Amino acid sequence: MADLFESIAPPQVPLAERMRPKSLDEVAGQAHLLGEGKPLRLAFASRKPHSMILWGPPGVGKTTLARLMAQGFDADFVALSAVFSGVKEIREAIQQAQAAKARGRHTILFVDEVHRFNKSQQDAFLPYVEQGLVTFIGATTENPSFEVNSALLSRAAVYVLEPIDAEAMTALFERARLAACPDLPFDDDARERMIGFADGDARRLMNLIEQVQVAAETAGAAKVDAAFVDAALSQNLRRFDKGGEAFYDQISALHKSVRGSNPDAALYWLCRMLDGGADPLYVGRRLIRMAVEDIGLADPRALEMTLNACATYERLGSPEGELALAQATIFLACAAKSNAAYKAYNAAREFVKRDGSRPVPLHLRNAPTKLMKNLGYGKAYRYAHDEPGAYAAGESYLPEGMERPEWYRPTPRGMEGRIAEKLAQLRALDKAAESPNARPLGKQAGERSASDGAANASADDRP
Repeated sequence: MADLFESIAPPQVPLAERMRPKSLDEVAGQAHLLGEGKPLRLAFASRKPHSMILWGPPGVGKTTLARLMAQGFDADFVALSAVFSGVKEIREAIQQAQAAKARGRHTILFVDEVHRFNKSQQDAFLPYVEQGLVTFIGATTENPSFEVNSALLSRAAVYVLEPIDAEAMTALFERARLAACPDLPFDDDARERMIGFADGDARRLMNLIEQVQVAAETAGAAKVDAAFVDAALSQNLRRFDKGGEAFYDQISALHKSVRGSNPDAALYWLCRMLDGGADPLYVGRRLIRMAVEDIGLADPRALEMTLNACATYERLGSPEGELALAQATIFLACAAKSNAAYKAYNAAREFVKRDGSRPVPLHLRNAPTKLMKNLGYGKAYRYAHDEPGAYAAGESYLPEGMERPEWYRPTPRGMEGRIAEKLAQLRALDKAAESPNARPLGKQAGERSASDGAANASADDRP
C-alpha cells in the first residue's frame, strides 16, 4: 500500500498559476490601462499606490495586477476573498497591516469579489483606508455603482478591465502551449476553437489547454485539430452570469436591437443569451415587454405573437420551443414601431401620482339604487350607442375642472396611423359640438324622456 501512494506524483502547479505574469509587459490585453501614458502604467511609474476598484469579467488580470502592484511598490500583499472571509478575517488582515507598519512596510490589501461583502463589512475598511494604513484594491465582476458602497467607492478609483481581445489571446495561447505541451502541435482551427471557447478569459484558456493536453496524452494523439478539441472539451457556456452585469448588458443589447429594427442583431443576442444558459421563458417575458413598449398599437399582433411564443415554448420546451422565440424576435424587429402607448401610460401615471383624488363626475357614476338616482348619479349621461356614429360628441369623461391632457399621441406608423386619423375625426366632432352655434347632435344630455328610460331600462347600469 505504501508503494502505491509513493508512486503517485505530487500535484503539478496549474498552468494558469505558472503562466501568471511577472511584470506589466507580460500582462495580456488591457492596453487602455497599461499602455504608455495610460492610468495604471503611470501609477506604477510614480511608485505612489492609490486605492482602486478593478472591475471586469473573470480571467482578465485583476488579481495579477494587484500582485504586481505589491511587487512594484515594494509593499506587503494581504489577500482576502469575500466568498470565504468575514469580520474575523478582516480584523486579522488589519492586524497584519499594523504589524507591517511597525516594521516600516506598507500593505496592499486586496479583496477579491468585493461585491459579495455586505454594507457593514465594506464599511469596516473605511477608517484604515482613510488613515493610510492600507492601500485598498477591490476586484469585482459586478458594476461597482450598484455593488460597492458609495463611501468606499468615493475613496477609490475605478478601472474597467475588458475581456482579452483575440490578438492578445492568440499570443497567450502560443506562450502557454509552449510551456505546457511544446511537442503537441495544434492546427489553426483547433487554436481558434479554443480561443473562442475561452471567450476572453485567460485563466479559462490555460485550463482548456491543460484539458486538451491530458486528453491527447490519454488518446495517444500526435496532433490536435478542431474535431479533437470538440470531443475533448465539455459543452461550452459563454460568459453569462445570470443576474449579473453580463446578463443585463445582453438583455439591453437584445432590446435595443429589436427597437432598432435589426433582426440579425436581435437574433445574435437572443442566441448568445440562450447559449449562455438564460432561462428561455425569461427572454420570452422580455420580448412581451418589447411588444408593448416599442411596438404597441402600431402592430397589436406583436403582443399576440410574443404571448404565443411563450406558450409554445412552455408546451415544447428546448430546443424546439426556442424557434418560436426566434420567430417572435424577428417579427418584433421587423414590425412598425411606436412607444406612444408606453409614453401615454407613463405620463398618466406620473400625473395621477402628483394630482389629488378628483371625484368621478356624477354623470359617469352608475345608479343602481333609487337614492343614488335621486342624488343625481348617472343623470345626463349620454349612451354612446344611441348617438350618431356611436359617438357622444362633446361629452366629457374627465373629472370636472381637469383639462384634456392628450397623453396619447399616436404615430403615423403602422395601424397607429389609422388610429390617429380616427382620433382626429372624433376631435373635430367634439370641437363642432362645443361651438356655440353648433346644432345638437342627436339627443342631448337633458332631452332624455321617460319613454327613453323605459325603452332602455338598464341604461343606468351600463358601465
